[in-house]
Amino acid sequence: MKAGLIGLDAAVALLESGGLVAFPTETVYGLGARADNDTAVAGIFAAKGRPADHPLIVHIASPEQANAFAAVWPPAAQRLAAAFWPGPLTLIVPRRADVAAAAAGGQASIGLRCPSHPVAQRLLSAALAAGVPGVAAPSANRFGRVSPTRAEHVLAEFDGQVPVLDGGASEVGIESVIVDCTSGVPALLRPGQLPRVQLELALGQTLGRPDAASPRASGTLEKHYAPTARVRLLGANALAAAATAGSGGGGPAGGVAVYSRVAFGAGWNFRRMPESADAVAHELFAVLREFDTLGVAEVWVETPPSDDARWDGVLDRLRRAAAAADA
Repeated sequence: MKAGLIGLDAAVALLESGGLVAFPTETVYGLGARADNDTAVAGIFAAKGRPADHPLIVHIASPEQANAFAAVWPPAAQRLAAAFWPGPLTLIVPRRADVAAAAAGGQASIGLRCPSHPVAQRLLSAALAAGVPGVAAPSANRFGRVSPTRAEHVLAEFDGQVPVLDGGASEVGIESVIVDCTSGVPALLRPGQLPRVQLELALGQTLGRPDAASPRASGTLEKHYAPTARVRLLGANALAAAATAGSGGGGPAGGVAVYSRVAFGAGWNFRRMPESADAVAHELFAVLREFDTLGVAEVWVETPPSDDARWDGVLDRLRRAAAAADA
């Protein structure tokens, strides 16, 4: 497999032939293979160390491509796609029985997304012209680890052994919202940049919550998105106290303030985060990766507000990262 940075034509050729390509989206970088080839998709699971029953998301260039994978296109999916595609939204719909069984993790449903990133759009459109109806792609990292938002993150994650189509830093920075449209009441399976209220306005109804009957979905395991360092979530007061009482001065901990203006003195591996949820989402994974590069043992993160829906996506990722570190 040709590794390192590659161009668009080489990326299309790899997908067409059943190879793997990491590519940019507006959310994070994905590790892609043609979704209609179960053998090619198996390469994704092998490269990531991902369980084969943990479904992937199929990326398409336009809503019209959904027909290649969806057995039914529910009204809820139509309304959400019309409002938010291209964009950071994945829709789970009933799957055609004759396609993408491996990408779906063996389920009768399939997750579909039409990304807005211009490089992703060019790749998916060119791949479609070459006979590739869609590209299955989870985030381009080892299973359970921090998602990459830059090409250099992918190169470091796989020791330069995965070919990468560079598209600059991902604009959103956390993975897409996932909505299950397979039942009568659409359910929010994974939060992201799009707030629940916007989704519900587009639907004209209240979103349900996942239950035992909900399809398995990408990135919804309790423990996920974790750096090598242990992640600890602390309230603003606890973080301020830790900053005062902690070792600092080259000690093992790093502090990340994601909302308030907690102050850390000299000697800490401290990164001041922005105050808005969207701006934090854009930087969060890159900062966690930076702390790993610095070799810190712990990352202390201020818990975002739980009563403000704009923070739901960031809070979800941090809680899963902390759960993974506590395992």
